[in-house]
Amino acid sequence: MAAWTQDELSKVGSADELQLASRRSNGSLRPYVTMWVVRVGDDLYVRSAYGPDNPWHRRARASGAGRVRAGGVERAVTFADTAADVQESIDIAYHTKYDRYGPAIVGSVVGSDAHRVSVRLVPQAEER
Repeated sequence: MAAWTQDELSKVGSADELQLASRRSNGSLRPYVTMWVVRVGDDLYVRSAYGPDNPWHRRARASGAGRVRAGGVERAVTFADTAADVQESIDIAYHTKYDRYGPAIVGSVVGSDAHRVSVRLVPQAEER
């Protein structure tokens, strides 16, 4: 299984925004959507603001794979579940990185409702 390099973790984790595209059933990419991304340890996470019915979230969960780009890094990824024991750390990472935008917007990606829409971005080996 592929892993994020420390350089990728640093670049993506410090980027203000990430672009994410899920794969269609024919393998092509859907259009990229822009969202926030946080790093916790050696993992990268995104959350669906406003719940599980957000279209990008439904499509990403259904496809299970796509591409992300941020901070000059572009990688194929799988969209994985997030362990329960890391959810609080993800909340803290969102607060630390994005509280400058105010409680209303940060509130859409932290707390128990946001925990159920957390997605861990797992890098895939790039085809050569």
